[in-house]
Amino acid sequence: MGNQELKEGIFSEIPARIDISDVSVIYNNRPALDHVSLSVPHGLQVAVVGPNGAGKSTLFKLLVGLIHPDTGTIQIHSQPLGDDAYCVAYVPQREEVDLRFPVTVQEVIMMGRYRHYGLIRKPSQNDREIVRIAMKRLGIQKLANSSLNELSGGQLQRVFLARAIAQEPHILLMDEPFNGVDLSTQEATFELLDELKKQQVTVMVSTHDLNMAATRFEAIVLLRHRLIAYGKPAEVMKREHLAAAFGEQLFMLDGAALVDHCCPPDSTEVNHL
Repeated sequence: MGNQELKEGIFSEIPARIDISDVSVIYNNRPALDHVSLSVPHGLQVAVVGPNGAGKSTLFKLLVGLIHPDTGTIQIHSQPLGDDAYCVAYVPQREEVDLRFPVTVQEVIMMGRYRHYGLIRKPSQNDREIVRIAMKRLGIQKLANSSLNELSGGQLQRVFLARAIAQEPHILLMDEPFNGVDLSTQEATFELLDELKKQQVTVMVSTHDLNMAATRFEAIVLLRHRLIAYGKPAEVMKREHLAAAFGEQLFMLDGAALVDHCCPPDSTEVNHL
């Protein structure tokens, strides 16, 4: 199935919240993303799957405006990327966060309110109440005055999630949120995603867990620099699609697809930003 067919295919009857058209990102003369086109409807929860270095993080950084495409366009709510009328919240991989920065949990979450109170004003009582509610929803009230370097991986993940929901986002992007977290944090994350679904928040989550992608999400984007497949899990999780994405990393065992992530085929992901 070609990119244009994917872009206008199975979800085209629902208004798009994210519209990516012929987008490429070149790094060191190699494509991190290669002419990718897809539309993500309002309120859809999407797993983004592919080998290490396939372009997953690059895609998220494009959508949040940290990097810019070399070709193509991105629109959100039919508006150019960067329009202040919407909010895209981004939960990066924990490895990208400097834990030495002298800031408390509460201050990190308050950063999510910045677009609401701006550079000149101080946080209002409403901002502080939203931060309090976000901490309560993730069960981290007692960590409010802790430094980031005092937290476990699961606690850090909850902090980043609390900051994201404090932004009151229209779109939530989560980059490998389940790596190295405990089961309770994983379940708390899915409980939050269930709440966001009811609020029609569009969610995109990158994951290496093929079973999780197939069972927990409404759609899957399968990437290896180019768009291999996009659609409902049953349509994407076919052997020929997975083989095109993972190559020799893919193993089939009793009908289940397994991926060896120790030896990626290449690494053109833009992780230097």
